Amino acid sequence: MPDSTALAEALLASFRHSFRTYKNLSDGALAQLSPEEWLHVAAPGSNSPAVIVQHVIGNLRSRFTDFLTTDGEKPTRQRDQEFVQPDSLTAVATLQQQWNPAWQILFDLLDTLQPADLLRTVTIRGEAHTVLTALQRQVAHYASHAGQLVLLGKQIRGLNWQNLSVPRNQSELFTAAVQARANHS
Repeated sequence: MPDSTALAEALLASFRHSFRTYKNLSDGALAQLSPEEWLHVAAPGSNSPAVIVQHVIGNLRSRFTDFLTTDGEKPTRQRDQEFVQPDSLTAVATLQQQWNPAWQILFDLLDTLQPADLLRTVTIRGEAHTVLTALQRQVAHYASHAGQLVLLGKQIRGLNWQNLSVPRNQSELFTAAVQARANHS
């Protein structure tokens, strides 16, 4: 049975991997969209890719700035404004500039967390969570938004969409390639 430090280190590595995976998936979807397509609203009441990006940026900044010492819902955050549809390509360009720095706040935090930190208490909207629980909550949150961005990208790009995972009808070929790489390592 692994000791608690080894387990905590494995969990932190898993969180780093998961967050990086969902950022990369989001990046892959967003890269296929023109700035105009970032503003596409699929149906009344739905969110454009720009709105989802705007929300994730706000969430990353709020949750992970001073993560261990302040509430994850910062008083300066204007969450409702994150869901207001941007109305210009200038706004999209601003979001594109803010995207990576917002994620970097999280990645910098993950690089500093220690195994013992996973059981520390942090708050989100005044509600206490362990660091472990707060990170898992955010993994699930960003996974859902990455999925939304992929779905919107597929809908917007149609047949011009470049697959970000195993292409249809190519599962056996993909599995064989994975196994061949594993055999050569």
